[in-house]
Order: sequence, then structure tokens, then C-alpha cells
Amino acid sequence: MTGDQGRSDAAPVDRAARALADVVGDSRARRPEDGRDPTVPVAATVVIAREGGAGPEVLMIERPDRGSFAGAWVFPGGKLDPADGDDADEADVARRAGVRETWEETGLRLDAASLLPLSCWDPPPGIALRIRTWFFLASDPGGELVLSADEVISAQWVRPPDMLTRHGRGEVTLYPPTWVTLHELAEQPDAEALLAVARIGGVRRYETVARRGSAGPVLLWPGDAAYDDGDPEADPQGAASRHRLELATLPWVYTRTG
Repeated sequence: MTGDQGRSDAAPVDRAARALADVVGDSRARRPEDGRDPTVPVAATVVIAREGGAGPEVLMIERPDRGSFAGAWVFPGGKLDPADGDDADEADVARRAGVRETWEETGLRLDAASLLPLSCWDPPPGIALRIRTWFFLASDPGGELVLSADEVISAQWVRPPDMLTRHGRGEVTLYPPTWVTLHELAEQPDAEALLAVARIGGVRRYETVARRGSAGPVLLWPGDAAYDDGDPEADPQGAASRHRLELATLPWVYTRTG
């Protein structure tokens, strides 16, 4: 599969890309144990979907301009805490954390058993702040949104392609896992098809490597020819396999081949 978002050289650079550019030099090559390093904090986030008048919508919240993901639009979620339990299965603990965090941040009550695991994101090794995050899909349980004043500025039900367009114009801040998740869901025709992405595809693991290209930071995942210490700008003819996100300018460019 190949998915690309067009790029304009005159477009501004996103806040998240600037933050990544500051730390990409600290990243190192991955080791086999990095993806399940027990010292890395774990978090959960929930993509809640509903049917909208023009296609499926997902719930997104705007973070305050401070703390983690300052000023960004994200899905409800947060770090695991002791109340979520200590099962050997990290995904199950993350599922309970996703339910708790969604309730605290939005007032929506989810059934943990209904959460469908979509992906697990492990950030580049070597950078100072690393949080391994599980993404889940869930149907809208209904009910009124009651936003946490300390953690949420605003909330919107949005179509994934619309949020990508807004990001490409520099109107909103997204972080790479959120952006790629929206990209993966953007072409689904209805909410049921959106949820089926997790039911059919299973858990996707994004064990990330960060590199510095000539124009700016590039994130790589397994399947990219440059993943194992290769040059991200090698093979100008495009024959090599690719699984990457280029963040040099807006709109970002995501490419996955093979």
C-alpha cells in the first residue's frame, strides 16, 4: 500500500516537527529489546468513532498549551497508573487505562471489552522523553461530553481527512502517531468500516527510528530500506522499499510500499 499527502515547499513547519528536529540527533539505532523496554512509561489512547452526515467521525480533544503534547489535538488518553492493574499483558492494562482516561477527560463511559487494539507505538530510542502508547478503536457510547477543565481546551467530532487537511494548512498541531492513525482511517466509508480496520488488520507495531534528512526529520518503521542504519535519502529512483513519514514541511508525506 502507498499513501502520500502532497507537499508545498512554501508550507510552514509544524510545532511537533520542530520538537522532533531538536532531538533527532539524540536518537540511536534500535536494539531488539527496545520495543518492550519495561523502563519506558506506557500510555493508552482511544479513537472513538461515530457515523456522521458526511462519513465517519472521530472524537479529538485539544490539549492546553502546556505539559505533554502542549497545544496539540489528540485522541483521549493518558499514562497507565497503579489503579489500572499489573497484568502481564500490557495491552489489557492499557485497555483499562484508556477507559479510565476517556471518562476523566470527556465524560464518556466505555466498556473495556469493546476496545479494539489498533496499534502500539514505540518512540525512537535514545531521546529523552519516551512513552510507549497503545491505540484502541471504540464505538461512540453516546452521552454528553463533559470535558476536564485541567486537561482539555475543547473537543470536536471530525472526519479524519478533514483534520489532516487542517494540519496540512498549519491550522492545528498533530503528533506523528495521531497523524498516521488519521491517515490510516481517512478512506473508510463509514464507522463500521473504520472499526473493521482493527478487527481485520490486528495490532500494528510502529517501532520508530528517527533520522535527519537534508530537509528535516524523517521517521522510519520496519519495511523501510533505510530502517537499519541506512541513508534515508539513498535510492533517488524510488526502487527501495519505504515505510516512513517525512516532516520537513507541511503537509507531511507518508509513504508505505510493499
